[in-house]
Amino acid sequence: MRPLAQFLAFALFAFPAAALAATPQFSIALKAHQFVPKELEIPAGKKVELRVRNNDPAPAEFESTSLHREEVVVGGGEIRVFLGPLDPGRYTFFDDFHPSTRGTLIVK
Repeated sequence: MRPLAQFLAFALFAFPAAALAATPQFSIALKAHQFVPKELEIPAGKKVELRVRNNDPAPAEFESTSLHREEVVVGGGEIRVFLGPLDPGRYTFFDDFHPSTRGTLIVK
């Protein structure tokens, strides 16, 4: 057996299917300049994908100083934000274009 084939056979045998599973996905939306839901619970200690959908016609921004993220979401568009692994706690985010638009990630 060739070295690459041996490695691939070993890797498929040695690593459980759970290790190859996709990154968990979570979603929030912007509707009428509000995050829906306002609070979202995600697991601690795991990398996650957060999908942010802007249902408003105007652009918005997903920003968080505690998560070190700042991304514009065009009107009617969607972004994917990869986070973590995060420690347990509360992480706030907001729309910098509309500062009263706020939400919280609850990491447990």
